[in-house]
Parts: sequence; C-alpha cells; structure tokens
Amino acid sequence: MTHKERAVIALQGGTPDFVPTFELSFLETGAAFGLEFFQGEEHDGLPWDARRKLCRRNAELYMRIAERYEHSIIVPTHFPSTIFPQRCDEMRQTVEYLRELEGESHLVLVHGDATYAIPDGEEVTAFVMRIADNSHQVHNEARAMVERRLAECETIMSWGTVDGFVLCSDYCFNSGPFLSPAMFGEFVAPYLKMLIGEQRRMGAYVIKHTDGNIMPIIDQLVECRPHALHSLDPMAGVDIAEVKRLYGKQVAICGNVNCALMQEGTAEEIEKSALYALQSAKPGGGYIFSTSNCVFPGMPLKSYHLMLDVWRKHRMY
Repeated sequence: MTHKERAVIALQGGTPDFVPTFELSFLETGAAFGLEFFQGEEHDGLPWDARRKLCRRNAELYMRIAERYEHSIIVPTHFPSTIFPQRCDEMRQTVEYLRELEGESHLVLVHGDATYAIPDGEEVTAFVMRIADNSHQVHNEARAMVERRLAECETIMSWGTVDGFVLCSDYCFNSGPFLSPAMFGEFVAPYLKMLIGEQRRMGAYVIKHTDGNIMPIIDQLVECRPHALHSLDPMAGVDIAEVKRLYGKQVAICGNVNCALMQEGTAEEIEKSALYALQSAKPGGGYIFSTSNCVFPGMPLKSYHLMLDVWRKHRMY
C-alpha cells in the first residue's frame, strides 16, 4: 500500500494497513537537515529561472521530510515569492517537482481556506462593530472571499498534481470559539460549507484545521463535511476519545499529541500522549496520527522522534 492509498483510505473513514501520519508543517528543517526553505520578499525580484531553482530545492526538502518521517501527506506551504501571481506559479512548479520526486506515492494538499478567522488584536473591535452595524456587508464579504478562493482552487485542481486542500483559518481560543456558536453559525459555517462542498465537487480531499476548544462548534464543523478535522487540541481540553465516540462515523480525525508536552514534557508524558491518541482514535479506522499543531521552531527533535517511535510500535491494524 502506498502512502497516498493509506491516507485516502483513512480520510474516507476506512482502515488501511496501518495508521498514516503527517504534519501540517515541519519547521525544524535546520535541526533535521541543516537546510531551510526558501521564502520571503527577498526573492520577489529574482528572474523566473532563479525562482524555479528555489522551488526545486524546496520540493527536495519536502521530499526529505516525508521520507525520513514516513509522512503520507505532504503540504507545501513555502514559496520564494510573496507576490500572489508569482506564488501561484511557484506553487505549481514546486508541486510538479515534488511529483517528479515522489512519483504519485503521497497525497499532496495545499492551503485553501477563505473563511473568517480569529482577527488579530488590532482588528477585533472593528470586526465586532461591523457585525453589529453592517452584518449585510460582512455576509457579502464572506461570500466574496469564498468565491475568489474557489476560482483559485479550480485552477489549482486543473493542474492535475494537487489532491486537495487544508483549510487553516483558526476559529477557537483555548476557552472556545471567537464567535458564539450562534454567530459562528451565521457568519462562518454557511461559507465554510459552501467552500468545502465545492472543493469536494472538484474531486479534492479536504482537511479542516483549527486549534483551540472546538467543542461548542464541532457539530457545525462536521456538518460542513470536511474529510477530516485537525488538530483536536488537547491543550484546549479537546479529548480525542470523546470526538471519536461522537463523530468517528461521520468524519476522519487527525491529531492530537500534545504540543506543550512535545516542547517541555518528559519522555514518559510524550509517550503517554502519543499512545492515548493512537489507542483512542485508531479503532475502526478514519485516523491520521500527528501532533496537535505542527513541528514548530524550537520543538526538540528528540521529542518528535520519541512520538514517532510510539507510532511505529502501535500503528498496525
């Protein structure tokens, strides 16, 4: 069974030969490989041939990550340019190089969200005032954002090299969603459902990511019909066993090895968190093993290796 086949079976709620794994992002490439991804505005002025070489180098680094850590899903997020038209060209080039290297053996997903996320500190008040004073405009903007993104997704899927999308708008703090469940149901959920429905119509696989305590809105997230939910944040009190019990027949789940423990926990705590995720979510299939966020800068690689050791011991069905 290839990594791609394994991931597809899990996303469809089935039981592959063993539990697949991936990370939304792997940002400790310097410690792991002595290399960093090329990205940023310093590359915007480079000619296309030079940027294409950077795309190849990034693709090679994605492939090294996937091979070393046995990831079934690759999520390219680093592209040399910050300018959108160039980034789109570079995304296509990076994925084409990646396909040359991996030979269609992995599921390749790119970012594809366009729904309202938690506003940053400077925008919270303005956003709340707009909801109160001009909700019609907020709805129009939400629909327009999704329609623009869907046009981009149509283009991306037409390349024939991308398998789907990861939706990364964050909705929740540790205490709960940034909007009340009722307001989330009005201003976010309908547009998320529209986005996912159209992406699925294109033949895309869709993973919905959000950190924080999703439990007050998880019914709405499941009703939007993503193939999977990520990351089931234990730092916000989300219990993967409870999510599996309540929703395991409706949606696949990804996560939820505690990132706080991956940063500062003991070996015993990391092993316990990894084993709990596997034992809780593995039965019946529909599970992809991962941290509760990503491999972020500063995470000790020994912690990630320890987590994967637990996975390798207990991943078989």
